Order: sequence, then C-alpha cells, then structure tokens
Amino acid sequence: MSLSLFFVILLPCFPLFSSAKPLYPDCALQYNCGSIQNITYPFTGSNRPVYCGPPEFQLNCRSDSMTEITVNSQNYRVLNIDQKQNKLTLARSDYYNNVCPHEYTNTTLNSAVFTFPTNLEKLTIFYGCSSVETLIKPINQLLCNVSGVSTTAYYFIGPVPSDPILHIIECDVSVEVPVFKTVTLSLALSSISLEDALMQGFDVVYKNPYDGACSKCLNFGGECGFDSNLNEPICICGDKLCDVQGNSTKSVGLGIGIAIGGAGIVGILVTILYCHFVHKKKKQIDYSKSQKVLLGAPSSKVLSSANTSSAISQSQSIPSFPYSKSVDPEKGSTYFGVQVFSYQELEEATNNFDPSREIGDGGFGTVYYGQLNDGRIVAVKRLYENNITRVKQFLNEVEILTHLEHDNLVKLYGCTSRRSRELLLVYEYIPNGTVADHLHGKRAKYSSLSWSVRLGIAVETADALAYLHASDVIHRDVKTTNILLDNDFRVKVADFGLSRLFPTDVTHVSTAPQGTLGYVDPEYYQCYQLTDKSDVYSFGVVLVELISAKQAVDVNRHRMDINLANMAINKIQNKTLHELVDPSLGYERDYNIKKMITAVAELAFRCLQQEKEMRPGMGEVLKVLKEIKNEDLSLRKAEVLDMSADDVGLLKSEPPPISPESNETDKCVSDQSQPHSI
Repeated sequence: MSLSLFFVILLPCFPLFSSAKPLYPDCALQYNCGSIQNITYPFTGSNRPVYCGPPEFQLNCRSDSMTEITVNSQNYRVLNIDQKQNKLTLARSDYYNNVCPHEYTNTTLNSAVFTFPTNLEKLTIFYGCSSVETLIKPINQLLCNVSGVSTTAYYFIGPVPSDPILHIIECDVSVEVPVFKTVTLSLALSSISLEDALMQGFDVVYKNPYDGACSKCLNFGGECGFDSNLNEPICICGDKLCDVQGNSTKSVGLGIGIAIGGAGIVGILVTILYCHFVHKKKKQIDYSKSQKVLLGAPSSKVLSSANTSSAISQSQSIPSFPYSKSVDPEKGSTYFGVQVFSYQELEEATNNFDPSREIGDGGFGTVYYGQLNDGRIVAVKRLYENNITRVKQFLNEVEILTHLEHDNLVKLYGCTSRRSRELLLVYEYIPNGTVADHLHGKRAKYSSLSWSVRLGIAVETADALAYLHASDVIHRDVKTTNILLDNDFRVKVADFGLSRLFPTDVTHVSTAPQGTLGYVDPEYYQCYQLTDKSDVYSFGVVLVELISAKQAVDVNRHRMDINLANMAINKIQNKTLHELVDPSLGYERDYNIKKMITAVAELAFRCLQQEKEMRPGMGEVLKVLKEIKNEDLSLRKAEVLDMSADDVGLLKSEPPPISPESNETDKCVSDQSQPHSI
C-alpha cells in the first residue's frame, strides 16, 4: 500500500521530468490585453506564465480587452501601466459603473509592494444612513437599491467632518476609496458624478522586492522569474535555471531514471510543500478574519470622524474612524477642509453682531467685523434668511473657495455647523473696503483713486477671473462691490455664492437669470445661457466704472444713460469719451494717462459687445491690461484709439448692445442638447 501511494505521488511528476519541453518557456513574451500592451517582468498573465514574475503582479485578461489585478483579495481594473515610473492606474472593479456594491470593503494595499502617491485624496462613502437633517437635498447624497432594499448613502472628500452641515445621524458602514485630487473640485461642484470620479481610478506606485536579483539575472543574460513554492526569484536561461554566481547550470531535462532515483527526496519535498500549503492557507484565513474585525459588520452603526489626515494612508489598509456622539461637534471639526466655528464664538467675535460693526453687504448677507479668540481679525458673513436658495449659495461658496487658491481671491477661514442658530461664513478681513466704496461710495468723499491704482485694480481683478476661468469656474456676479481692497490697494475678489463650475463638454449652462442689474450679460437675459463670456461682460462694466467713477445703474441719469454700459458705448462711438472720464484722473492734462484710459476704454468696448463671440476671453483681457500698465502699447496689435476731436481713430461702429429692457430679441443658437440646470 505504501508503495502504491509512493507511485501515486510521483505519477504526476513523470511527464514533467521525462518531457523534452523546457520547464520554463515563454518568459521573453510580453503581456498584451486591450489597451494594456507590451508589459514585461514583474507582471505575469495571459501568455506570460505565472513563473515569469512574483504572484503579487499577476494580471488577468478579461474578454481579451480588460485587465484586472487582485490585491489583498480586492479586484481592480488596470487602466494603465507605466513601467518607466513603476506606476499603475487602478479603479475598484466593484465600483466601476456602480456606486452601490453588494459588499462594503475598504481599499487596502500590500504596503511592501504598493504605495499611494501624493496626487490622491481620500473619498469616504457612508451606506445605510437612516436620516438626514437638512434644508435641501445635498449634492453628495446617493440612493442605493441593494437586493430590493432602498437606502441612503453620502460621500465626503478629504477628512470627514465630525459635524457637517449636512449632518448624518446614523449610518451602517463607511468605505474609503482614493481618488485623484484633480477630480475632487469637479466632484465637489457636481460637474461630474461620483461614478465618473471613481471610474477615473487612482495611481499606485509599485516596488518589486526582488529587483536586485532580477538585475543580476539580466546582466547574466537570463530572464527573470519566480518560484512561488520556494517564494524566491529564479533566473531562467532557455530551458535551464541559470546560476548567476557562475557555477555549473542545473539541467531541467531530467529523465525518468533520475526521477525514480530521487524518489525518496521527492517524497520528502512533496510532504514539505503540503505542510507549507496548509500553513499558508491558515495565514490567509487569519488575515481575512482580522480584516472583518477591522472593517466591522454592516450593522455596527459607525461614522467616520474628522480628526484624520487628508492624505491617503500608505499603510497596508486604510482604517475606518469610529464616530462618537460624546465628542463636542464644534471643537476642532472641519467641513470641506475648513474650520467649523461655533455660533457662540462668532457671536462673541462680532460683539453680538453689533450693527456698528457692519462693514458691507455680502450679496446674500451682511458682513461684520470680528476678532476671534486666537486674535485673528475676520469678516463674518451672516445670511439674510435661512431659505433653500441661501443655503445652496452658502454651501456653494464653501465648496468653491476651499478648492481655489490665488493671491487675488479672498480666503475662507471657516463656517458654522448645521447645529448653529445661523449659517455663517468666516473670511480673512480685508480692511480697505470695496472698489465701489472708493469710486462712488462713502470713501470717495475723502479721497479719489489715482489712475495707476485703478489700472492696478483692473489688472489684478482680471488676473483672478482668468484664474477662475482656467479652473472652469464662472463667478457670475462680477461687480465693484465684490472687489475688496487691502491697505496697499491689492485686490481680493469675493462673494462666490452664485459661482458655478462650467462643464468643459458643453458650450453654456442654462439657468434662471441671476446676478446684479447693470452687470448682467444682455444675451443672458434673452437666452438664460451662461458662459465665461458673461463674466467678461460684467468685467467690461467694471472697467467703465474705473474710468468714470459712475455707478453701473443710476436712475438719476438721463433715460438713455441709466445703464452705464449703454452710456459708455454711446460716448465711445460718438467720440465723446472725455464726457465719461472721471475729471480727477487728469485725462485732459496728461497725454500718457489719456492714452492709457483710451486703450482701457477700447478694451471695455470689446468686452461689452452684445454677442459673446465678439468679446475677448479673460486671458486676452489680462494680457492687454498688463501691456497697458507697462505702457508698452506698441506690442498691441489693435490700433490705440483716441477719442478727442484732434486725434484720428474710430472704434467699431456696430450699434450698442441692447439693454435688458429692450423688446429686441437675439437668436440663441447654442446647442441645447445637454442643458445643465444650476
């Protein structure tokens, strides 16, 4: 019986040892599957046998078009492999075209082989949430139907706030998935869906622990491989195992006689391998159990806290962070990466919102001067009313400002939590009022801005708007009351309550008319279509205000001049620009100032064209203004026009843009196959 067992054990080995076919063929071949092409060591799969690389790098070609890799029992789609930078782009297979999987597992990697780069952000999804207290349906809400049961889910980007404004009362489980930082802004502003963001995947950097042995093998002229049974690298030379130390090679074309002669040794090896397999299986089971303990059962009712780093952890797993209802929700918490202040703290900072501390109108709320306990001087914006529209604007401003950074954009320090009596925004304090204050407000009574200061304001405002447009954001409410000035008259563009991300795949955004009378694009009134050129029109009005120091709308002016944009177009076309210019600027006395004001007027004329196609982009506007500021007018292609009777030069002779009150209509030709309501 023992003899029979002996031959049964050896029987599978006979073809292997007696065959003339090499033991380790095909490691010189490349892995090719769909878009993943020409992949070599350490990866295996398809026509590259498993012994051609470590098991951690085994690829699976699905339907001859899609590649998957399994890491810590989790399947990932391989979107790209960059072997020069040792980088993989992966997407969770269970989240591909699906944000409501049947099983909830965190994204975990083997840290000895894979690490996360710095271009990622953590995204946390909460499933099985019982209810939410909020005035509106939040943009980060999902509805999942798993096995016929409908549940609510929510996602958060970066550290999860312990007391977000959209407060999650109770959820069954949380899952963490890394996403690219470049898509988080689009996701936060709802220009792409969560599903799209997850399908774009994330990068991981891989490191082969056996690169040193492989380098020696390649220098020896062999092909790198791996023996999974012995868990060590091997070097393959044709049909032999190479000895990279230079000793005699080991023939692998052994015959049956040698196999039988070494039967005793083979029997021992089979026993050892069997024990090794059992031990390895036990470790996998133990690891699986430990992961279940770490993640918790779906009924564990956990919620992630905010006191974690925004960077994706490079450890073997990304843990969950249990939520404790005993924690003070208004201490040290964050919302979209900014600090959450208590209502009491801001009430104290503003002396109970003392009317004497009012420093301006923030578009949809009053702004108060305040000083925090840590000594910081701040501006606190208080909503006029807590209706749905105001809350949407509040959330929108928080989400936009936390993802943008520019020297000429106001900085947001934080906001209040949902539990506060009112929704408040906390900004850096800009001490020198608004441009409107200095041009035709209370500050204009005491001093007048010089032309060089006004031109600097124009350049810096254009710089901020060009940055926004490059970031696919439209401000939608550009006006002089939203342009703040510091003590050095440096610009800080503010009030992003109406702003929206502009999708790159459409020509416009369809929306109900919003903005401020006198600054709104006439085409916007007719077609309710918003583009980046709508900001350009509003900025054209700002340029005219800087030239004239007149308000955008003034019912005390002549009926034809109530709208400043129309007034400017008429003055420019009638060669009476001098009647529009603020007398304090020295237009008639200083030829250089006259040249620059005339050039800015020409630029404003272009910005105020009725048809948006005729207006320049903000990038071009910024370039022209910088050239004017540098008094390098010779670089400008357009002729510098002088509106005086003695100088030659005419602006375009097209009729002026119609006012919103006009009965004329303009054809809205834009493609409306993909309207985006905002």
